[in-house]
Amino acid sequence: MKNNVWNILKKELREMFRDKKSLAMMLVIPIFIPLLIIGMSALFESEMSMPITDYNTIGFNYELTQAEESIISELDINPVIDTEANLEEKFQNGEIDLYVTKEENIYTINGDDSDTSTYASNLVENYFNAYKNYLQTDYLANHNINPDEVLNMIVLEENIKTEDNFFSSYVINYAFLFIIMAITVSATYPATDATAGEKERGTLETLLTFPIKSRDIIIGKFLSVTLSSIITGMLSLLLAIISLKIANNMFTIYEGVNLMLPLSSLIFAIVVIIAYSFLISGLCIAIASKSATFKEAQSALTPLTFISFFPGMIAFMIGITTTNLYACIPFLNYTLIFTDITSGNINYIHIFLMLLSTMIIIAVILKIIIKQYKSERVLFG
Repeated sequence: MKNNVWNILKKELREMFRDKKSLAMMLVIPIFIPLLIIGMSALFESEMSMPITDYNTIGFNYELTQAEESIISELDINPVIDTEANLEEKFQNGEIDLYVTKEENIYTINGDDSDTSTYASNLVENYFNAYKNYLQTDYLANHNINPDEVLNMIVLEENIKTEDNFFSSYVINYAFLFIIMAITVSATYPATDATAGEKERGTLETLLTFPIKSRDIIIGKFLSVTLSSIITGMLSLLLAIISLKIANNMFTIYEGVNLMLPLSSLIFAIVVIIAYSFLISGLCIAIASKSATFKEAQSALTPLTFISFFPGMIAFMIGITTTNLYACIPFLNYTLIFTDITSGNINYIHIFLMLLSTMIIIAVILKIIIKQYKSERVLFG
């Protein structure tokens, strides 16, 4: 059995590495991971470092006092004084970034949910905080009350532990999701070629004439596709680590944050990638084996790319945490456990359940494929 599996494995690997499309799927797709990491980091950086001149034109429907003008000058606000109707029209035309209306002692900030308006809103809030502090201090001083005794009755200090910021966790997790997608795409082509492709070329009949059990054929093909997936996963992880290192030094949004994974987390991340490579390879072979042609198999495998990506993406976006149940659910468990690993929360029970469920699913898949290869209807239509 070992010799037969080894011979099938060598045959499949030889054909795989001779096929330019297989090599492209295996080696080229991971190159997009650095583009993803650097591109997303640059986008976040540009949003965080918007020049103040892009959002500091603020409208007011009332005359400013000398104190207000002084605060506005310190905050580098460019004021526009006009009626409310004219200010609203200017805001709609993009001439001002925000406008403030006053009715008696009530001030209203008017804007929308755009990035520019959000930045401008924060700027105006800082202005009103400063102006309110000025009015309070002036009022107390005019009534012969020491402002410090009233305004500073309590002292607030912060002792907050610094953790990975939003941008770092976002980039790292989406890089892993792209690794998952790269592994899936890498597995689809060799799995299709090793099954439906052989049927279409007529080489499967020749292979079945040899004194080799269908079980050995399937295991050999399965291991070859798995090896291809693991190579893609390891290359993707390596490029992701290099890209994170570059981004860490290039962008100020990661200042004070270490994007690099510790060795223990890196080892378990590799375990997750290998486990996923085994699972997706088995699924790809199982689906492609039921197809009569290469094109039909590719069409059948296309949804698998989205199925592998979206559960993890949704889990990350809505903040699902890992439980014993979720650790057993395929596709979802890999992303959740990787998120835990990168945050330093290594739960051995969850990792064990992920590996156990993966092995059970693979065993069931292989049994189904072996049964398929014993059916002439499935093999030859």
